[in-house]
Amino acid sequence: MAHPSAPVALPNVVTSGPPHRAILKLAAPTVGAMLTQSVVNEIDIVFFAQLPCPESSNAQAALLPSLIILWLFGGSLSAISVGTQAFTGRRFAETRHEDAGAVLANAAFFATALGIVFTVLGYLAVPSLLGAIIRVPGPRLAAEAYLDWRLLGITSMAVTFAFKAFFDGIGKTHVHLVSAVVMNALNIVLCLLLIFGNHTLGIPRMGIAGAGMAGFISTWVGLAIMVAYALLPAYRRPYRPFVWRKLSWSLTGPILRLSIPSAVATIAVMTGFALFAAIAGKLDELHPAGAISALCPGGQAEPVNGAATTVIVGILKLTFTACLAFGTSTATLVSQSLGEKDPAKAATFGWTSVKLGLLIFGMVGLAEAVFAPEVLGFVTHSDLVQRAALTPMRVMGLCTPFIAVGMILTQALFGAGNTRFVMVAELILHFTCLVPLAWVLGVTLDHGLMGVWAAGAAYVVLLAAVMTWKFRKGDWKKIRL
Repeated sequence: MAHPSAPVALPNVVTSGPPHRAILKLAAPTVGAMLTQSVVNEIDIVFFAQLPCPESSNAQAALLPSLIILWLFGGSLSAISVGTQAFTGRRFAETRHEDAGAVLANAAFFATALGIVFTVLGYLAVPSLLGAIIRVPGPRLAAEAYLDWRLLGITSMAVTFAFKAFFDGIGKTHVHLVSAVVMNALNIVLCLLLIFGNHTLGIPRMGIAGAGMAGFISTWVGLAIMVAYALLPAYRRPYRPFVWRKLSWSLTGPILRLSIPSAVATIAVMTGFALFAAIAGKLDELHPAGAISALCPGGQAEPVNGAATTVIVGILKLTFTACLAFGTSTATLVSQSLGEKDPAKAATFGWTSVKLGLLIFGMVGLAEAVFAPEVLGFVTHSDLVQRAALTPMRVMGLCTPFIAVGMILTQALFGAGNTRFVMVAELILHFTCLVPLAWVLGVTLDHGLMGVWAAGAAYVVLLAAVMTWKFRKGDWKKIRL
C-alpha cells in the first residue's frame, strides 16, 4: 500500500542536496571499502602467479570455484544485509534511532547463530561440491587446502555484512572503509608470510592454504573493527544496538522476509557461476594443454581454461565490486527517500546513479579492453593463460556499462524492498541463459573459452535490460516496510 502522506523533509537523512552529490558522497567511501575488501581475494591471484608451474595455475584455477563455494554459504547468509539496510534506512529517516539499532541487534544475532551452522554444513558439503565442479585433480586438491581455512570465516563474513548494512543505512559508509583498509593490509602481510613462508620467523611455506588462512584471520579482524565502532558513544547511545531485550522474532521475521529472496538469488548466482566455472574446467578435461613441458617441470598439464576464467573473474570482480558499492549507496538513498515518503526522489536517485555508473564504468571498461594484455601479464605469468583470457577479457570489458546498470538497479530494488523480483530474475537468467548457453557455445559448438564467455556477455546485457524495465515500471514505490 502506498504511503498516503506528503513528502517529509527530515534533518538527519543524507538525501538532501543535488542527487549526484549525495550519491558520490555516499559511494566514494563505499567504493573504496569494497574495492579494498575485494583485494583480499584478488591479491591471492597475484601471489599465486609467483608460485612455480603448475602449482601457480592449479592455485589460480582453484580460487574461483573455492570463492563460489564460500559465497554459496557465507554469501547467502550475508544476504541478511539486504533486509537490514532497507529497514535501517527507513527507521533512520523516520528518526526512530533505537528501532534502527534493534534492526542491527536482530540481524547480528541471527547471522552469528546461523553462521556456525553454515560453517559446519560447508565442511560437510565441500568434498562433494568440489568433486562436481573441478574434475582436474591438481586444482581440486588446491581448492580443498584453501577452503579448509577459508570456511572458518563464514560467520565473520555474515556478521560483518550485518554491521555494514546498519552503518550504510544510517549514511556512515566510512566505517566499513576503515575496517576494510586495516583488514586488507593485514591480509597482504599474512599472505606474504604464509603462502611463501619465512625461515627467519619459522613460518612454513603453505602455498594456497596460506592464502586461505590469511583470509580467515583478516575477516575476523575486520569484524572486530566494525563492532568497536558500534560500541562508540556516538552510535551506542542513540541506537543501543547491544540491548538484548531488543531481540524479537516480530522484527527478525520481516528482516528475513526481505533477505531470504536475496539469499536465494545469491545461491542462484553462485550455483550458476559454479556451473559456469565447471564448464570452463570441462574444456581443460576435453582439451588438456599439450606441449607444456617447456613451461611446467615434468610435463604436467596446465589447467589453462580454468586458470584463465579465474583470472578474468578476478579482474572483473574489481569492477563488479565498485558497481555493487555504487548500488549499495543507491539502496541507502532509495530506502531513506521512501522513509521520507518521497518516492519521486527515490526514483531520481536511482536514475542519477545509473547515469554516473554509465559514465564512470564505461571509461573503466574501455580501459580494461584496451590494456587487457598488460593487466593479464601482471596477474599471470603463463603465456597460455594470457592468450586464452585475452579476447574474453576484452569482450567483458566492453560489457562493463551493462554490468554497472544491472548491479546498480538490482541494489536500488533491494533498497526499496523489492527482493522477490530480483530473486526470480536471477533464477531465470542463470538457468535459462548463462549456464545452458555457456555449454552450447563452449562445449557443444566447440567455441571454447570464448563461447563460454559470450554467454556471460549475454547474461549481463539481459540483466541490465530486465532491471531497467522493473525500476522504470515503478511499482516498487508502493512497498511499505
